[in-house]
Amino acid sequence: MTAAVSDDGGKPTGFEFVDGSATVLVSNRQDGPVDEDALAGLAVTTLRGEGVEAFELSVSFVGPDEMSALHETYMGEPGPTDVLSFPLDDDGGDDQRLLGDVVICPAYAASNNDDLAAELRLLLVHGVLHLLGHDHEEDAERAEMWSRQERYSGVSVDAAGVGRGANERPEVVR
Repeated sequence: MTAAVSDDGGKPTGFEFVDGSATVLVSNRQDGPVDEDALAGLAVTTLRGEGVEAFELSVSFVGPDEMSALHETYMGEPGPTDVLSFPLDDDGGDDQRLLGDVVICPAYAASNNDDLAAELRLLLVHGVLHLLGHDHEEDAERAEMWSRQERYSGVSVDAAGVGRGANERPEVVR
């Protein structure tokens, strides 16, 4: 079930995707096409596949300028990136986990893969896995994370990320 969410002026700024005890808050603050419902559903599928049943997750789609500001502020690196994860993992009561935020820049992600829909699925799953504590610093961790990404997103990448921008790896803010 989805419900529109608006700012003070009544203009829709996003929506709330609710599936039982799972809530995905989606904010689309950029101009490119994004299948918000499908991606919110994928986030729920991924989290439930990872054993998280009751949760709240925020997913934002932003333009390059907003992503550049976030990237510089939180990672100390100039320019945009494709995805950032901001873990919260707090108890929201009623055994619901407040997981945090995944921020994706579709305009930048388009440079990683000609199939933007596939790239957005990959980045969303990647960001969600970071929120759950998965990482890709070591070879074994990377292999495990890439396997999980492929299982949920249906998008395959090699251990170095080749085929989706080998030098651009999604980041997590800790």
